[in-house]
Amino acid sequence: MNTNDSFAIAVLPGDGVGHEVMAPCLAVLEAAAARIGGLSFRFETHQAGALHYRDHGVALPESALEAARHADAILLGAMGWPDIRYPDGTEIAPQLDLRFEFGLFAGVRPVRTLPGLTPILSDPRAAMLDFIVIRESTEGLFVSRGKGRVIDDREAHDTLTITRAVCEKLFDSAFALARQRKARGGKGLVTCVDKANIFASYAFFRKIFDERAALNPDIAANHLYVDAAALDMVRRPWTLDVMVMENMFGDILSDLGAGLMGGMGFAPSADIGLQHAVFQPCHGTAPDIAGQGKANPTAMILSGAMMLDWLGEKHGRPQALRAASLIREAVDSIYREGTQPCEIGGGAGTAEIGRRVLAALGSLPMTV
Repeated sequence: MNTNDSFAIAVLPGDGVGHEVMAPCLAVLEAAAARIGGLSFRFETHQAGALHYRDHGVALPESALEAARHADAILLGAMGWPDIRYPDGTEIAPQLDLRFEFGLFAGVRPVRTLPGLTPILSDPRAAMLDFIVIRESTEGLFVSRGKGRVIDDREAHDTLTITRAVCEKLFDSAFALARQRKARGGKGLVTCVDKANIFASYAFFRKIFDERAALNPDIAANHLYVDAAALDMVRRPWTLDVMVMENMFGDILSDLGAGLMGGMGFAPSADIGLQHAVFQPCHGTAPDIAGQGKANPTAMILSGAMMLDWLGEKHGRPQALRAASLIREAVDSIYREGTQPCEIGGGAGTAEIGRRVLAALGSLPMTV
């Protein structure tokens, strides 16, 4: 756990390109800490994931779980492999086990376009987007993981669960995040995304949202049905600020958000609970390019910056907050100067992008 000058970080590279993008992320974190001063890390790497399950019969070893439990934060690369599955046909996904084990109810998925990249949408107002998708990560339809029923090969059932206890924590975190963004010039708006016109569970979700909104009168609140939310993410995404939604809806719309950024390799994420948090890129293990050095490490590096923000807020460490800002500015600067990853047809691979971010870190003024 945290000491006065060091954070313990459980590192789970996972499978495929997870290992490849983790290396530059760790290097960038160490370089930012050294540049800021008064900040250091104790990285402890553990193996877990689909390939570990194939070779050892367990996807998330107890040693890795215990390291995660006692760490200040968890960095995860990517886990899973299409051809390696549990006997019931479902994929190996220890990242989901961590969410349930540690009660990581808030999946925070920033949608922030980087300078210098070709905009996905033609409207000039969409050139520089900055909003957040918050995905509830422990219940909703995902509560049925491993519990679904197939009856006589003629019908199947999965159950969606919404609880007041989780919703209240989720919505409170959404309003707190909107308040932080408002203090930095943001809109101060939280949008509840649901399907309350059709399903009782989502009507309950909206009811609790409205109750928590009434306790946060300094932050504006509104609602969108999920289909309308998807439309607005494409039609007018510049009007959005913080969007909060059930697990399955968040799974889908967060990928749409990554598409607006240019691809999954640009999309960082965090799964946050009251005590623990996991930080990982939104992308998967990419078996088609694994081992080729083509993976875009930007999302992993930005996930590391999100980790620093969380650690800084949680432990009152302004050095961590400054290091997070420094990393984001370094990433912005390499794209502003024309970096084009292989992911979008350019020639910059994993190592090259990592080197460019490190170089930018070394040259940025300390006023960042």
